[in-house]
Amino acid sequence: MEFLPPLNELYPFILALIVAGIVAGFLAGLFGIGGGAILVPVFYQMLGALGFSEAHNMHVAVGTSLAIIVPTSIQSFRKHHARGAVDMDLLRSFMFVVPLGVVCAALVTAYISGAGLRGIFALVALLIAIRLLFAKDGWKLGNDIPTGWIRRFTGWLIGFLSTFMGIGGGVMNNTFMTVFGRPMHQAVATSAGTGILISIPGVIGYVWAGWGIENLPPFSIGFVNLLTFAMMIPITMFMAPFGVKAAHILTKRQLEIGFGIFLLIVSIRFFVSVL
Repeated sequence: MEFLPPLNELYPFILALIVAGIVAGFLAGLFGIGGGAILVPVFYQMLGALGFSEAHNMHVAVGTSLAIIVPTSIQSFRKHHARGAVDMDLLRSFMFVVPLGVVCAALVTAYISGAGLRGIFALVALLIAIRLLFAKDGWKLGNDIPTGWIRRFTGWLIGFLSTFMGIGGGVMNNTFMTVFGRPMHQAVATSAGTGILISIPGVIGYVWAGWGIENLPPFSIGFVNLLTFAMMIPITMFMAPFGVKAAHILTKRQLEIGFGIFLLIVSIRFFVSVL
């Protein structure tokens, strides 16, 4: 906790954080993903380059990403909701099961390794990228979202896996909604709300999981780094509305291809880090 690199050594990483914040905030509005899929790799690389413990760098990257997703998702959700694009019925049905999945993931996080977190991140991102890049109408599982235990289990799974990845659930929820015939724009809008259900209990879980652990970066509370959080919040919140506007201009297929390429790049990066 006492280690703080010289300011001149921090300049490249401060610049990287600013760029990441701009891109992450835009992606939060564009894809409803909260921006975590780009923030996590940037944070992870930054912490490693600064010499912090490899055992916990991924945990801090994910926990801090979830903290940043809280206000970003709220901002994105408000903008999408104002346009009437959010499926509020689905969101209400996720109200308890998604946070339950988050709590379960937080319990596991206290024991899983950094490499394990990176592996989960890479695998899930790769599977969804393949689905988006090679999407066909025939891939639909139905014409409407199922109800009952299937919906509840899916909500739990979205919360569970997204917490390991430090994302707002848009990666999972976009796929779930589109394979059951919902428009991509509605999926993106609803995912912004899912991000709120995931990020708030997720932050609490990562603070708890990292409480009392030594040799974490300065200004950390558990696995959440407050300095990085404070730097990124204004940037991501400023950029999110621009992403929302772009999401309502692009076509469904353009959104799918863009989102798929983005996830594929992130997946490859993390697979390489695990090997």
